[in-house]
Amino acid sequence: MKTWIKNAKIYDGSGSDAYFGELLLAEDRIEAVGPKLDVQADRIIDLGGKSVAPGFIDGHSHNDWFAIKRDPLPYFAPFIRQGITTFVAGNCGLSAVGFEPGCKTVDKLGGGLFGFSDTTGAYGTVEEYCAAVDSRMPCNLAELAGHCSARAAVGGNENRKLTAEEETAMLAILEKALQQGAAGISLGLMYEPGLYADLEELKKVAALCVKYDRPLTVHPRAEGKVSLAYPELFGRSHLLRAFDELVEIARGTPLKLHYSHAIFVGRSSFKGKDELLRMMEQLRAEGVDLMFDIYNECIGTSVISVILPAWYQGMSPKQRSSLATRLKLSVIVRAASKLLGFGFRDIQIAYLGPGNEKYEGKTVHEIAKEEKTSDLKAYLKLCELSGFKGRVNMGPYSTPEIIHEFEHNEHCLYMTDAWVEEHGVQNPAIYDCFPKFLRDSLLGAGDTLPRTIHRMTGATAERFQIKERGYLRSGYYADLTVFDEEALRKGVPDREQPFGIEKVFVNGRLVLDSGELDESALKTAGRAIRIM
Repeated sequence: MKTWIKNAKIYDGSGSDAYFGELLLAEDRIEAVGPKLDVQADRIIDLGGKSVAPGFIDGHSHNDWFAIKRDPLPYFAPFIRQGITTFVAGNCGLSAVGFEPGCKTVDKLGGGLFGFSDTTGAYGTVEEYCAAVDSRMPCNLAELAGHCSARAAVGGNENRKLTAEEETAMLAILEKALQQGAAGISLGLMYEPGLYADLEELKKVAALCVKYDRPLTVHPRAEGKVSLAYPELFGRSHLLRAFDELVEIARGTPLKLHYSHAIFVGRSSFKGKDELLRMMEQLRAEGVDLMFDIYNECIGTSVISVILPAWYQGMSPKQRSSLATRLKLSVIVRAASKLLGFGFRDIQIAYLGPGNEKYEGKTVHEIAKEEKTSDLKAYLKLCELSGFKGRVNMGPYSTPEIIHEFEHNEHCLYMTDAWVEEHGVQNPAIYDCFPKFLRDSLLGAGDTLPRTIHRMTGATAERFQIKERGYLRSGYYADLTVFDEEALRKGVPDREQPFGIEKVFVNGRLVLDSGELDESALKTAGRAIRIM
């Protein structure tokens, strides 16, 4: 089937200015694109001057865990509605792949955020995973190999150094993933068991990325001026110390280092932005191919235990309950909160598990006040109620001003870092994160619209070596997003709904049209992307 798209304002994904023209789609490909086509087609779509761009690519996603659901569409629908057609998934070290058959620690994967509930199976290798999801999911997906997943597969979540045999097995799992088409390796240095990895282990992981010329995406060990990842609360900002670690890993190599979600947890952390950018520029000047990504939100979602120090998480329940431990934790948390400009008033409970719905949507401080206890005691109680696996929405992580500055940075890509939860309060980024980037551009706060679109299409495709996507070019896959610039300008964000997106094509199939999803087409529209 051929589809002729006429009267379109075309943004081709390259960053070049838009032009008015036409496209011809043939099955899953773009057959022709240009100012004026003389063709025959089975279907003609007149856009009436509306804008069309390559389908948006979410450069930092966790939707690999949801592509294997028995019914994946509910988990992808909000993203499609905001124009996203392709995901780079498996981020923060927490990939759905990274284990061998018979692995006894599969239940340890997912960092407390994800798991193999109601899935078609658990697929340990990239080859098995791609075979399981190809043409069985709504959108396209490229998979990163998660360091946390591979480490948990060989050594569980224990707070210790891997044995030589375990480290060899872990590196073999990651290398096999790269050989089978993983888009890179991801680190999650704030999640178990990644937070227990030492510098030498991380250098060996990075060396694999250099060997196969793939990015190493990193959720750093700390993202604020003060964190509980380091024993010292004073001195050099923990956010910058965490970046020092990345400098040690990358310096002297041609590593494609990708800094995940450039955020600044806590109001006192915002002043670290300029120094972080300076360090990034210095590392690039030394030959490291460094880029970073952002979402258009000032809050984020994480596991409830993310602010707990590694030494506390590594303790047994009996050790945690000792008076000495509680006193030590109390002193550290109170000092860190004051230094950070971030506290229990800024942690909103999203979900703790069945039977704890009364806490959802409330801050830890509000819960403590209701229960007439201290914030810390309330927090630890909530952690324990959820088995230290509850979900929270936290902020501030950024400011509109910082986001706008980053939108102008040529090394910055766009993403959502969001996923649909079955219960509790949702991350607002599932609804309108990408339309907000477009709106910023149109209102003059962000970069130009052609460059904004380039960041969410062609630039992301190039970064992760996704071939024949990200541009509107003859022979490329027909992933397209149609939007109304005036509706984007007038759109009101943060209302748990998208705005400005009119049509979406995935591999040539019109899957969203004027707000209506083609659920039948979406069952098989998406392709698994292997980087070879």
